[in-house]
Amino acid sequence: MPTPILTVSELNRLARTAIEQRLPLLWVSGEISNLTRAPSGHVYFSLKDSAAQVRCVMFRGRAQLLPWRVENGQQVEAQALATLYEPRGDFQLNVESLRRAGRGQLYEAFLQLRDRLAAAGLFDEAAKRPLPRFPRCVGVVTSPKAAALRDILAALARRAPHVPVVIYPTLVQGDGAAAQITAAIDAAAARAECDVLLVARGGGSIEDLWAFNDEAVARAIRACTIPVVTGIGHETDVSIADMAADRRAATPTAAAEFASAGWHAAAEEIAALDAALKSAMRAAIDRRMQAVDLCAHRLVHPAAQLARTRQRLSHLATRLLAAMGRKLHRRQTELATARLRLARLRPTTEPARTRLLRADQGLRQAALALVAARRAHIERLGASLAALSPAATLERGYSIVRDAQDRVVRDSSTLREGEALSLRFAKGRADAVVIAAVPD
Repeated sequence: MPTPILTVSELNRLARTAIEQRLPLLWVSGEISNLTRAPSGHVYFSLKDSAAQVRCVMFRGRAQLLPWRVENGQQVEAQALATLYEPRGDFQLNVESLRRAGRGQLYEAFLQLRDRLAAAGLFDEAAKRPLPRFPRCVGVVTSPKAAALRDILAALARRAPHVPVVIYPTLVQGDGAAAQITAAIDAAAARAECDVLLVARGGGSIEDLWAFNDEAVARAIRACTIPVVTGIGHETDVSIADMAADRRAATPTAAAEFASAGWHAAAEEIAALDAALKSAMRAAIDRRMQAVDLCAHRLVHPAAQLARTRQRLSHLATRLLAAMGRKLHRRQTELATARLRLARLRPTTEPARTRLLRADQGLRQAALALVAARRAHIERLGASLAALSPAATLERGYSIVRDAQDRVVRDSSTLREGEALSLRFAKGRADAVVIAAVPD
């Protein structure tokens, strides 16, 4: 196969990819020279030693995080990514962070202490406490003269001005600073007058921040009964105290923002609710005003309304009279027509009236004869009934005999001696006892 022919751009791209894959993020030490600050904020310089040099660029976002000013002749250690600048084919380092030379020994001590305390469980996330949402008092462990304190107080005054602040003064760098920081944290825990404790200081070199890489400080933070927030240095500065704290903030101002987050969120929520309520009220008022406008357009002066009603009533009266006249005329015409038809169709009633009178008289006479016959029949039936009545029999001297079960006695053989009997006469009754029963 023939060897492919590459363009210069393709060659540089392949070289850049190979360099970045073979050389991961690394640390390089050397002396700064040929320093240039571009208007864009990027910083260009070379790192050199006694035998070689390499071009470097530190982009604005990273350069702004440096707590010190970079100058020619400084001995530094750069954390950088080796790459190739394709448009010019220049080998260069993209610098992520810089530290002054000599930091390496301190950094090794930092790593050893970090690993030892991590193995002891001092940085366990499960042991870290949540921050109170609405702290009633905030404690601050820092130097009274530090700019960090002013930043914290300004942030708290802006976000939660009603929350009191208690300052526990201490050195934050130099000899004895770690012991004072430890004592201040212990004092805050013993006094228990705060709901959250901020441990803070401004930016500086690793030497300036070394007091916060002390084991006693880390153990005091974990032993503190109050949730602790650290705001030490800048975003790139991470100390042992940050790892031991319940919450790490990138800066002192961010630590104050964490401590006041609940109050600030509540204030924003209240403001949002207030704005929503005002908006809803304005919308409701607008709707009511629109309804009022509509009613105003529909509202007519009473005199005009009365005149309009009077006119309408007059018009309706005229229409009613006209309709009634037409209807009356129509009914009169129909009545006259009906009279004419009735006159033509009406029959003569006199013969029928005569026959009706004769039939009425015959009916009356037949009814009277029928009633007399029925009355005579009833009288005969009454006489027969009276002759057959038991009462008539009793009137002739007979009586009715009943036994103890109220049965009529018809045969003396059914009676026993001593049996009680009841006798019924035409008038009254009597009780009797059988002395002897004589059969017929």
